[in-house]
Amino acid sequence: MKLLEKQLWHLLALSVLIFVIVTLVNLDSQIMAGSFWNISTKTWFITAILIPIVHQVYVLIMWRSELYYKTLSNLLGKYAFQIYKGIFFIFFIGRMVLLIFLAISNNNTFSLNSYLHYLIIIVVSLIAFYAFYSVIRYFGTSRAAGLDHFDVEARKLPLVKHGIFKYTSNSMYTYAFLAFYIPGLIYQSKAAILVTL
Repeated sequence: MKLLEKQLWHLLALSVLIFVIVTLVNLDSQIMAGSFWNISTKTWFITAILIPIVHQVYVLIMWRSELYYKTLSNLLGKYAFQIYKGIFFIFFIGRMVLLIFLAISNNNTFSLNSYLHYLIIIVVSLIAFYAFYSVIRYFGTSRAAGLDHFDVEARKLPLVKHGIFKYTSNSMYTYAFLAFYIPGLIYQSKAAILVTL
């Protein structure tokens, strides 16, 4: 079945990651310390892990069902990609919001020298924001969300070689995702850093 082709490797990787997370949580009680809005860190933690998983499954099903069977285009016509993209970015923003709430809930569970702390935040933020700028300016949010799965013409577009893409063709995953570390770094939250990892 093309929809799930080679997904066993992803499921295996996810299982290993969850095993590692559970092991680390059991070794360090501070990872689950705290609460925010009377909701425990454990609840924020589990939710912050589940949302990216659901997001990735959503992308897998939508991309492949469109690429192989034109399912969304047949159902939603010219609005297919816009509806998909809207939900995609709700998930993406939700991931960051949940990391912020988790970091607040589990704040001050590790500490760094103040200067080092601020330096790391500044460096990570600058790289991440430059990556996001490059994606928006040169690549476009539609291509980032997977326009090529919906539009044959988008598949013919050349690789982007401007902005941060000059340094690596895979800048979204190499650099832009560093933004997810920022809440954990700002609030010095072990839980938020672990979820991001």
